[in-house]
This record gives sequence, C-alpha cells and structure tokens, in this order.
Amino acid sequence: MDIVTGAIAKLIPKLADLLVGEYKLHKNVKKNIKDLLKELESMNVALVKIGEVPRDQLDKQDKLWADDVRELSYVIEDVVDKFLVRVDHIQPDDATNKFKGLMKRTTKLLKKVKDKYGIAHAIKDIQEQLQKVAARRDRNKVVVPNPTEPITIDPCLRALYAEATELVGIYGKRDEELMRLLSMAGDDASTKRLKKVSIVGFGGLGKTTLARAVYDKIKGDFDCRAFVPVGQNPDMKKVLRDILIDLGNPHSDLAMLDDKQLVKKLHDFLENKRYLVIIDDIWDEKLWEHINFAFSNRNNVGSRLITTTRIVSVSNSCCSSDHDSVYQMEPLSVDDSRRLFYKRIFPFESGCPNEFEQVSTDILKKCGGVPLAIITIASALAGGQKVKPKCEWDVLLQSLGSGLTEDNSLEEMRRILSFSYYNLPSHLKTCLLYLCIYPEDSTIDRDGLIWKWVAEGFVHHGDQGTSLFLVGLNYFNQLINRSMIQPIYDGIGQVYACRVHDMVLDLIRNLSHEAKFVNVLDGTGNSISSQSNVRRLSLQNKKEDHQAKPLTNIMSMSRVRSITIFPPAVSIMPSLSMFEVLRVLDLSDCNLGESSSLQLNLKGVGHLIHLRYLDLSGTKIRELSAEIGNLQFLEVLDLGDNYQLDGLPSTICNLRRLIYLNIFHGKLVPTPGVLQNLTSIEVLRGILVSLNIIALELGNLTRLRELKVYFKDGSFDLYEGFVKSLCNLHHIEILSIDCNSGETSFELMDLLGERWVPPVHLRKFVSEMPSQLSALRGWIKRDPSHLSNLSVLFLDSVKEVQQEDVEIIGGLLSLHRLHIKSTHQTQRLLVIRADGFRCMVDFYLNCGSAAQIMFEPGALLRAEVVRFSLGVRVAKEDGNCGFDLGLQVWMYCGGARVGEAKEAEAAVRHALKAHPNHPRIYIDMWPRIAEGTH
Repeated sequence: MDIVTGAIAKLIPKLADLLVGEYKLHKNVKKNIKDLLKELESMNVALVKIGEVPRDQLDKQDKLWADDVRELSYVIEDVVDKFLVRVDHIQPDDATNKFKGLMKRTTKLLKKVKDKYGIAHAIKDIQEQLQKVAARRDRNKVVVPNPTEPITIDPCLRALYAEATELVGIYGKRDEELMRLLSMAGDDASTKRLKKVSIVGFGGLGKTTLARAVYDKIKGDFDCRAFVPVGQNPDMKKVLRDILIDLGNPHSDLAMLDDKQLVKKLHDFLENKRYLVIIDDIWDEKLWEHINFAFSNRNNVGSRLITTTRIVSVSNSCCSSDHDSVYQMEPLSVDDSRRLFYKRIFPFESGCPNEFEQVSTDILKKCGGVPLAIITIASALAGGQKVKPKCEWDVLLQSLGSGLTEDNSLEEMRRILSFSYYNLPSHLKTCLLYLCIYPEDSTIDRDGLIWKWVAEGFVHHGDQGTSLFLVGLNYFNQLINRSMIQPIYDGIGQVYACRVHDMVLDLIRNLSHEAKFVNVLDGTGNSISSQSNVRRLSLQNKKEDHQAKPLTNIMSMSRVRSITIFPPAVSIMPSLSMFEVLRVLDLSDCNLGESSSLQLNLKGVGHLIHLRYLDLSGTKIRELSAEIGNLQFLEVLDLGDNYQLDGLPSTICNLRRLIYLNIFHGKLVPTPGVLQNLTSIEVLRGILVSLNIIALELGNLTRLRELKVYFKDGSFDLYEGFVKSLCNLHHIEILSIDCNSGETSFELMDLLGERWVPPVHLRKFVSEMPSQLSALRGWIKRDPSHLSNLSVLFLDSVKEVQQEDVEIIGGLLSLHRLHIKSTHQTQRLLVIRADGFRCMVDFYLNCGSAAQIMFEPGALLRAEVVRFSLGVRVAKEDGNCGFDLGLQVWMYCGGARVGEAKEAEAAVRHALKAHPNHPRIYIDMWPRIAEGTH
C-alpha cells in the first residue's frame, strides 16, 4: 500500500513490536510510541480515503498533506529498522579469546543502552515533525466515495481475450482484408515478391492483437519467422539482435556487433529464405529506414513483412513501393463493441438485463469502439456471478467525460484507465504502480514480480501461516481480472508472465512520478537531483554507453529502498556502499563477469543489512563473497543461470529468513547441519545431495512448495534418506530430480513408488534420471486422487513404455504436458486412445525407431503440439498412422539410407495431404543423413 499510505501500513506492526518486545524501553518512551501509533493509525485511515480520489479532484492542501505524511513514514520506518538491526544483530562471540569475547558482549550491551536512548530522541523528533505537518493542513475530513469490493479471480478471462482477438480481426472482414493485402494466395509473380504491410491506428485499437493473430495463422507457411516489439525509445542494436534471435540465429557474437554489422548479418541470414517478420509499435521513421536495409526487395520467395505504428508518416515510410500497402485500423462496430462488453460482464447470462441496456449503450459510445477501453471498463464493472448495482454504472458513466474521439483519444483513454486505477483496492494500486520499473514492452516474469512485491512489503498476510507468495499470486490474478495487466500464457494455457499495455504504462508512470513512487532513468534526459527523495530507482538506459560513469549522488542514494538495473544501464550502476536502507537489488542478466570494477562493487553486498531481495541470475559472476551470510533479513536469493560460478560460500545457509533460493545446477553443496537453518524456505532449486545426513535434513524444510535436487554418486542409503524426507514435505507442488548415478538411479524411482505418496498439491513432476514407470503405476493404482492436480509430467530417460502405461497416464484428468523418452523400447505398438489425454495440450513421446505409435480417430483433440518418434521403415509401411492433428515428428533414421529416409518422409506427407483437416507437419530427421550416404 506504499503508493497510498507510504510505509505506515508496515510501520504500525513494527512500532507495536517495540512495545511488547524484549527491548525494555523506558515507560516515557513507550508512552510516546503509543501516542505515535494512535496518530499513525488515524493518518492511515485518512490516507486510504484520499487514495480513492483521483489526484486532479483532490483539494490541494489534502494532496500536500498526504505527500508529506507518506514521505515522513519512510523516514520513520528507516529509523525503526536501523534501531532493530543494531539491537538484534549480534554476531557470535570469538571463542578463541574469552576476554576479547567478554569485551565484545559488554560493548554491545552498552551500545544497546545508547540505542534505546537514541530511539527515544528519534521518536520525540518524529512527533514534532508530525505536529508540524498537521499544522499545515486543515484537519477536516476528506469526502470520498465508498470503496468498491475487490473482484474475485475470474476463470472466464482467457475466453475474453480470445473473444477480443476474434473481434479485432482473426475472423471476418479485417482478417480477409489484411490477408488480401498480404497476397498469400496464388502462384503468380506478385505473391513471390517481398510484400510489406503497415497497420496504423491510435493506441488501444488492437494493432498488436491483429498482427499477432495473423502471425499465428500463417507462420507455418514460412522457413523462419520473428515477432519483435520496438516501442517509443528503442535501442537499435537490441531490436536487430532480437530479430535475428527470433528468426533462429542466436549466435553468441551478436552482442559484439555494431548497428551496420547487425544489419548486414540479418541481410545475409535472410538471403533466399521465405520469412515472416512483424515489427511492432514503431515510432520513428529513421529507425525504420535503418532496419529496412536488412530486408532486400530482391527476395522473391514469398516473404512478408508487417509493421504496426500509431503514426501515419511512419506507416507511409514502411510502405514506399507500389506493391506495399497501408492498413488503416478502424474501431470496432457497435455490435462487436457490445458483444465484447457483455462477454466480460454477463458471462453466465443470455444477454444484458433491460435495466442496464441504456447505460451500457451510453458507456460504449464513450469507449468509441476501442477494445482496450471496452475491456478495461467492463472489468471494472464485472462482479462475477453478481452484476454490480446500476448506480455504480451511472457513477462510471459520469466520470468518463466526453468519451473517445479522434481529437482527444489520448486524454480520454487516460481518463478511462484512471477510473479503473482508482477503482482498485489500495494494495493493488501499489502493486500496479510498481510495474513502471520495467521498460516498455517487457515480458514480466510473474514469480519474480511477486517475490519483489513480497520483499517490498506490499503483500500482507491473510490467514496466519499462508504463504506470502500465494497471497501475492492472488494480487497478480486480480490485476489480470481487472484488465490492468495482460496475461502471457505458456504452451499449456498457464499464465507465466504479464505485459503492460503502453497506454497503461503511460498512466502509471505519470501517477508514479506525481507520487514520487519510482524514479526511472531511461536515457531520455531525466535525472536525479541531490534533493530528490528517491525511494525506488529503475535504471533503463536504452542504449549501451561504455563511457558512461556510475551515479555518484550520495544524498539521493542513501534513501533508496529498491534498485532495478537493466543490462544496458549496468555501466552507471552506483557503488553499493552508497546505499543505507536498500531492500531490493535486481541485477538479473547484467553482465558483471567481464568487469573487475563491477565484481569489486558486488563485494560490498554484505553491508546491505536491510536487503530482502537479491537477484544475480544470469550475471556471469564467478564467485560470491562469504559476507552474503550477513544479510540476516534476506528472503529471496536468485543465482540461477550462472554456470561460471565455482561453488558457493557455506554462509548462505546462515540466512534463516530465506523463502526462495535458486542456484544453478547443483552448485549448492551444503555441509551437515546447515540446511536445518532454512526453515522458512518455500522454493529451493539447485541443491546437490551427496550425503545421507543432507538428504535427511531436507525433511525439516516443511514449508517447501518447490524442490529441485541433484544426485551424482548415489547409494541406496542416500536415496532412502531422501525419500524419507520427502514424506515430510506435504506442501510440495513442483518436484524435480536429476540423477547421474547410472543403474542405481532405478533404486531411487523404485523407492519413490513404494514409500512416497505424492501430496495432492503436486502439479509438476520432473525426472531426469534413468527410471522405470513402475513408480508411476504404483501411485496411480494406490490412490489416483493424489495426482488429481498433476498438469506436467516429464520423464526423460524411461527404460520402456508399455501400452498399460499409456492408458494409465492417459487417465490423469489434469495432465496438460507430457514428455517421455524411452531408451530400451521392446513393445512394438503403442496406441493413443480417443478417450485418454482429455486435457493434453503438449504431447511428446519418443521411443526411437522401435515402436509404431498409432492414434485413434479423435485422440488428443485439445492438443496444440504433438511430437513423437517415427522409424523410417514404419513410416514407409504406414504413412497414415491415424494422424488427426497438427504434428511435429522426429523421424529416426538410424541405419537408413538417404533414399529410404526420403521415401518415408514422402509417405507421411502424402498421408497428411490427403487428410481433410490438412494438419501442419514438421519432420526432423535424426540422426542427420548426409546426401552422399548410400
């Protein structure tokens, strides 16, 4: 709730702890704290009410008072936190020198007395400052509307986005018109030329949605494809690199090339290739002219290039030749607008009730046929099973002003989005505004964002003992339901990330700037003055500048609580010694490994004693200072994707408050006795289990929800200890086991089958070790309800798959993704039944060349990706195989000649060509066969 109440919501319980804790404060100090508590509680209520009123409607005095109180609350929290750290943070005595240890204890006790007097003076100063703030404001209450009820998670939201996609253009006139402009049909010369189409229209109309829909529809017809967002202040080199990577050219040397070299590399890569490239959200004609050099007009193999932009002159620049076309994006029709609006609000009704028809018509008129406006407003009014009262609809209608027209679209869109923002509960306002730390068009990882919210103190416990992450997940889902952020789905329909529409980002950046919530440095001329009260800092320099100097404004940095640095801005990373109260430090994907100065800077991380969140994933660091163990408040430590990291200091296991620990591939090798300190841990990835005592200590981590472990040299006792511990972990949702112990790995899987009952929460099980399917059979036969939530099953080295296994696994009703690779297949025929795998989205079954995999008609009806192995001789004999879906086939060519392999491929393609559904197929030959092989 920082954006509304500053740090007061977090401060109140901390002050209460001072009264009941073991600090033995003087009674006068306690009385002052009690008075301060009462004053802060009263101010908290007033600030919440003020936060529900748009800033442009607030009385100026109230606005200034709220800003003053919020700012002062941060100062108070810093004072209290420093006091608590000084009093509580006592290091172990020096056992080698008893006299020296006694002197240390005496000194610290004396310092505690001094600190107690210090807190007394600080509280007195704070009360005086609060009185001054109050004196500057008339104490009359602010009149505000009643807060609305929070909206529950809506299961129909994905269908709504599908509906919006459909209305924007995947079907109907828009789709037909755009496909006509792309000239996809026919074999004449016009279809072979490189064709460019630019989609133009103002923000929120659905240009990206339309482009994405067409991209998904036709991408299978091209050799390579790319969809790359650009945005308002792009880095030219990053745009070119992203295009190359998306097209399938992810060479490590791309980072070393300049603009001209990247253009040439892109040009050479696309030579004689049939490609589809979409460049989304271009703002600058010069940028386009530079990129366009890579796309040669001599490409006559049917390539297509689509751009989207808000600016007519840019779209004309993108389509300079006679055979290029500009597509003017139009608003939705009245009927389509009504359909989209009603879909969100009345999902369980046959239509709109009579009493809402007129107000709906009036609201839609003001939305001007803009999908973003329609979905956002509808989400604010949606009440789940129960529609919000009509009086709230009337209030909304009056707040929308004149509505969207071509002349005032930006201003009125901001008004519409502002209504939805002020309709949020206080805690969601804070969480939403925090998203302005990310650059435009960012794919924002869901879990990383939630952990940041937790570390910042934005997430508050509901029921006692509830995971803060799960509470934060609820916040995330509510923001999606209210259409303030856009969900990004993985291959099985699960949300793993989000995106912020650029118009929503524009709104929250303005609100954040007014409230001094986040300072963003993106290389567009903004800066920080020495007088700025910088609390959160996002460094986003769009263009890499190796001559840039680090920020050195010490007065500003001393108050910073959170800093997020994106890779291009790492060169201006301030010295960590400048931060006094830092709680969040995110350096993910910043290359620290090649700079000795940055590595040296990182050594100072141990003094950041207030730190709650530290993300060093993908930074290429080679070592981590043992001082990391000083961070007693650290809750999140991410060291993933650092394969250069050579071991970790044992002091990591001193971090008793850790909730999340992610380490690259078995780099954490704990010594006996240390895991028992991590009793708060919920996510533990990358631990190497090498001793029986370590395996047993895992059983003490009873709050674990996700566990990823590695075994190298296993033994029966080691595996037995691990399984015994696993039986204590009743909250496990994700379990991943990687074992390179050869034949002994079978013992582990057998023990799991015999002695472990998967908890009902289990959603994902990954085994990257030699195993048999007997364990899985045992779990399902014993009690299938324990796997009722299993959605992902990954078994990478199974000895053999039998028909019984296929049918047992096919009966798992929640299974969306299956990956099984068999190593010693003997059963020749496996049949995928029509009544199995009812929810399967991503199917992978690789049995080499030994088995023929048949699909009954109607099998895998919901599957979007089907991948399976197919021996050359099987394919030649029966190319049909019962295919009834889109497929990706690994054709096993071991021992086959080139002629045989080509005959087999032709047989499969012929069977598919004759199929009435005309499914798309991708065939990979494995192993590769050289053309000269006989």
